[in-house]
Amino acid sequence: MIPMKHITSTLILSLSSGLANAADVTVGVPNWPTAAATSHILKVVMEDYLGLDVGLQNGTNAVIFEAMDKGTIDVHPEVWLPNQQSLHDKYVKERGTVLQDMNGVEATQGICVTREVSEQYGISSIYDLTNPETAKLFDRDGDGYGELWAGPPAAASSMVERIKAKSYGYDQTMKLYELDETLFVAELSASDKADKPIVFFCYSPHQMFQMYDLVHLEEPPHNPDTWHIIQPTDDPDWLEKSNADSAWPEAALYIHYAKKLESEQPAAANLLSHVNLDLEQINDMSYALTVDKKDPEAYAHEWVADHADLVESWLAQ
Repeated sequence: MIPMKHITSTLILSLSSGLANAADVTVGVPNWPTAAATSHILKVVMEDYLGLDVGLQNGTNAVIFEAMDKGTIDVHPEVWLPNQQSLHDKYVKERGTVLQDMNGVEATQGICVTREVSEQYGISSIYDLTNPETAKLFDRDGDGYGELWAGPPAAASSMVERIKAKSYGYDQTMKLYELDETLFVAELSASDKADKPIVFFCYSPHQMFQMYDLVHLEEPPHNPDTWHIIQPTDDPDWLEKSNADSAWPEAALYIHYAKKLESEQPAAANLLSHVNLDLEQINDMSYALTVDKKDPEAYAHEWVADHADLVESWLAQ
């Protein structure tokens, strides 16, 4: 689940061009914790092991992909697929200006409750949310409808969760809302401390799975034959015409990087194509930055020092 804010790409690209030209490699930094951690780790590795001057540039998914295409940013540290499939297809498959690394990190997406809520109220299936009495357990404003956090505003996953609610039928018993992830994590903490049931979109890697014992609500296996997602920008009737009555397709996180690095910075391109992380490592990064409040740059130096053998294995290939 990736936050996507409306930012004028032309402005961002113009601001980033100076930094990109000054550095040997410029790494994009999306606005979620694991991407920030990975960005800084890649920076430290390329500087310490390859002797490169590496810059960092904030940006949304769309802005970073466009910048990789234009040559002003070189790396996107964490592309969620299939969430960002349209960007991947445009720049990797169609334009051929961006490459994907070889090693994805398995990811999961779905709807979660805490294990305590699941066991106390017998909630284990997504279809339980279609029961009005069950839905009322999550009613936070007294209107008789439950509330479900669908994700951050404008995130691709938030839109899909609205389609899933309509497809399963719990849009008749639950109200979906969008909220900045940092604010929602605080909501989750407050609800857990007050023993108030809460239901929400969840994805891993994420620090929530280390902070709480979470249960994914069961869904039918992903069915590509009935999974039909229409973008709001493509059709004003996108919600009515879309369908998602099964679990999310399998997801994974990949590094993407500008193809021009193969000729301009071949050592960096080789490194980026062989970076290999696992789910536990990514979860640890998320926890370190969001719960332990570690500075991303300081954490990156610490992480690289602690994982020297792993880093050297990336470089040896």
